[in-house]
Amino acid sequence: MNQKLQFFDGIEAVLFDLDGTLVDSAPDLGAAADKMRTDRGLPALPLTDYRSMAGAGARGMIGVALGLTPQDPAFLELREEFFLNYEACLTERTYAFEGVAELISQIEGLGLKWGVVTNKSERFALPLTRCMPLFSTASTVVCGDTTPHAKPHPAPLLEAARQLNILPERCLYVGDDERDIVAGRAAGMPTVAAAYGYLGAAGETDAWNAHATIRSAGELLNFLRMP
Repeated sequence: MNQKLQFFDGIEAVLFDLDGTLVDSAPDLGAAADKMRTDRGLPALPLTDYRSMAGAGARGMIGVALGLTPQDPAFLELREEFFLNYEACLTERTYAFEGVAELISQIEGLGLKWGVVTNKSERFALPLTRCMPLFSTASTVVCGDTTPHAKPHPAPLLEAARQLNILPERCLYVGDDERDIVAGRAAGMPTVAAAYGYLGAAGETDAWNAHATIRSAGELLNFLRMP
């Protein structure tokens, strides 16, 4: 049962997943994958075909575009092709979800730190966050290869808390994938499921056992105590 709390007391930092939580990168991810189709003379697919798999990275995008899995002998070569395509259009169509910029501003107004913990590798996450003004005030960006383990392992979240010099239990984690909630709970953090995100929109977020669920970015403020 998803327990909805009126307030998360004692929070000193808010950490967010990236893709599907803060930004909608599905258009650029889908474009990179669809180029693999059109380069092979295959018809383009609509963005809707790619959107729900945007949180699954290369595995999800190549699966939609070409119907292949990581077990296919050609997958590693195709993955690098996808990566090169994605690097070429990294921020052309990626934008912050509605209400995110205002949410970040208000979080800062509450005197809280904020940051990003993503499974996106540093190769892509760091250039993306450096290019978007939204992230200029982020106190930390922990990527999928910053630590030896990616989510759902708690290591990236614990690393973010370490970098912020804040106890994990005083960090709130927000994500749109069940692995975000699993990682947050394992790290001892209160968690919020972003039901407006990629898997949140399609998944049964109530089964994720998050402490709360939001259906728009601005709803997060309902769980942060005002000064």
